[in-house]
Amino acid sequence: MLEGIFIGLATAMTPFNLMMVVTGCLTGTFIGMLPGLGPMSAIALMIPIAASLDPSAGIILMAAVYYGAIFGGSTSSILINAPGVASTVATSFDGYPMAKKGMAGKALAIAAYSSFSGGVIGAILLLVAAPYLAKVSLSFHSTDYFALMVLGLTAVAAFSGKGKVIKALLMTVIGLMLSTVGTDQTQGVQRFTFGQIDLLDGISFLMLVMATFALSEALMAILKPLTGKDREREREAHENLGSMKLSKDEVKDMAPVIGRSSILGFIIGVLPGAGATIGSFLAYGMEQRLAGPKKGGEFGKGSVRGIAAPETANNASATGSFVPLLTLGIPGSGTTAIMLGALIGYGIQPGPRLYIDQPEIFWSVIVSMWLGNIILLVLNLPLIPYIAKVLTIPARFLLPLIVFFSLIGVYFVSFNTFDIHLMVLFGVVAVLFRFLDFPMAPMILGFILGKMMEDNLRRALLINDDSWSFLWERGLTVTILLIAAGTLLVPLLAPRVQIFLARRREGQGEGG
Repeated sequence: MLEGIFIGLATAMTPFNLMMVVTGCLTGTFIGMLPGLGPMSAIALMIPIAASLDPSAGIILMAAVYYGAIFGGSTSSILINAPGVASTVATSFDGYPMAKKGMAGKALAIAAYSSFSGGVIGAILLLVAAPYLAKVSLSFHSTDYFALMVLGLTAVAAFSGKGKVIKALLMTVIGLMLSTVGTDQTQGVQRFTFGQIDLLDGISFLMLVMATFALSEALMAILKPLTGKDREREREAHENLGSMKLSKDEVKDMAPVIGRSSILGFIIGVLPGAGATIGSFLAYGMEQRLAGPKKGGEFGKGSVRGIAAPETANNASATGSFVPLLTLGIPGSGTTAIMLGALIGYGIQPGPRLYIDQPEIFWSVIVSMWLGNIILLVLNLPLIPYIAKVLTIPARFLLPLIVFFSLIGVYFVSFNTFDIHLMVLFGVVAVLFRFLDFPMAPMILGFILGKMMEDNLRRALLINDDSWSFLWERGLTVTILLIAAGTLLVPLLAPRVQIFLARRREGQGEGG
């Protein structure tokens, strides 16, 4: 391992490769900030440039663009509630409310520190555990993935406020229903397309997120104009945009969250097909439950933990996704699938022998991640006070800009006007739901997990001759399902247990 680290340092620390790290981080951060343009688009744009470089420099450049985009994606989520990257959707749940309170600088600083910590811890775990984790990820079957998706759905409890559990469950079901639109890949049958060719590939996740968050936020601001008190509060908030100091209590609050979310995010990233988006949602849900009634009630209103958890997890997941890519040749996400194509284009076959046959590539990517996260922190922290000034733009200018970037971002992905029409429709429906006080996050969670749940359930049933016995035949599947049942039942039963214990104590007091 030490020999590998020295090889990686020797390769990554050359002036040209360092320049590639800086270039990739800057490019990725900028693209991540733009709503609609994620790491997949960024890396796709980098392929022609990377093809002209030697393999080490090319892969270092694309890796830097990848985690740079995830690092920068939190900016638009926090400032204008328009997630630049899918994995930063959960960041907007508390980042945007904190920005509206006049603490945009602090929210961006929390995101920067958390992203840095998640990336660095993820890189250390990648260095130490990559060969072993490759074997673990291979042991996961479709039945285990199905159970993992069920566990992910239990996070809906984290996104339902007090008295909104039924509404959150209904929105989750809507998300699951939307995920079934398109062509059934197993049988080739069209489902709920209504004869529209544009729906054959299903509903775009980016379009749905931009409609339900960015576009609906702009429409809500137009439909609910600010009162005199609101304007005064907004003016006061703008005066504190650049403040990014964290108190000792906030640092203490963040530290254990960063530790737990880094490990969870990295493990989720290691599993092929899971990715940073699921990692961020699971981390957010886990921390909301662990926070307790008082701290948990702050989630969705500008909680420090609510920003730190998803930001740490999505960066750790991004690092973890390199485990199956480099050690097995299996892409863990759409982004790493593009990188796999680039590696094969270089004539490199990722797999168990990569770090033996071509150690300079394997170790230089890992070392460049450490360097890249340090560079991202150094570059972004001084810019936070200036980035936060976006909120000082008057609403009459900012709202049209949000709508413009939302529409253009979605159009640039598909170059299809149908997606624009569908986005406007979803945006209007989202506004109606928000007026009725329905949470949007459970719908997004259901949509993300729905497709993967269905695919893995089909495979599990196919392997087991249409028998549901797979639910209790594998120990790992049973364990994950029991954890899912526990996370769902504990929040429901806890209040009743507390009432029972309180009554019992009262009875004992009267008897005494």
